[in-house]
Amino acid sequence: MDTEPHIKIHNLSMGYGDFVVQHDLNCVIDKGDIFVVMGGNGCGKTTLMRALVGLQRPAAGTVFYSGEDFWNVPQEDQERLKRRLGIMFQSGALWSSMTLAENVALPLHEYTALPPHRIDEIVSFKLALVGLAGFEEFYPVELSGGMKKRAGLARAMALDPEILVIDEPSSGLDPLTARRLDDLILELRDSLGTTIVVVTHELASILTIGTNSVYLDTETRTMINTGNPREALKTGDPKVRHFLTRGEA
Repeated sequence: MDTEPHIKIHNLSMGYGDFVVQHDLNCVIDKGDIFVVMGGNGCGKTTLMRALVGLQRPAAGTVFYSGEDFWNVPQEDQERLKRRLGIMFQSGALWSSMTLAENVALPLHEYTALPPHRIDEIVSFKLALVGLAGFEEFYPVELSGGMKKRAGLARAMALDPEILVIDEPSSGLDPLTARRLDDLILELRDSLGTTIVVVTHELASILTIGTNSVYLDTETRTMINTGNPREALKTGDPKVRHFLTRGEA
């Protein structure tokens, strides 16, 4: 049995030049977790996400994936580890000149040698998984905000990643659409066994889907380990409870 955590963030510090965004972050994310990175605006949530997925080298510390040191392995091993990750950016980050099918197929063309008919099958399956069956030939401009998010999720899942990293999934969505997206994230975790890291400040999402979490504090520029957000709401650190109750507790 594999005893290594799926993801381990170890002594991680991030910054821009001399400005420290967050320092001394340490947390463990187990397989099948929906791990929420939360905090107020400007606390460093997206910067942490960039360090997790290889877009920004941390100032200190590292990230381990199943025991492999992401930031201290050769480039070819880093690329191999990246292929275990699926990333859904806040805006969806779809190419406007491509259909949904072409957007979802991009990683498959890039990283596999599958024949076109097999890629088409996978693309249709992934779009169906997120409730977009039949929308293959639509362009992003023809979709609502929620549909764009789901299409971004389908593309993030194209290569059957072990780990999904999702940046602000509910941002800009109405409450009902945001709830449907939360339900979809839960379904993906339950049906595929995916480990999911969600960067968000949306309280409804945090309390609905989170199984484990960390709070990034803007004052001390480090983390408050919070565990299950629903338990933190009742008995957690006062700063975290203040955040989770919009300052009413």
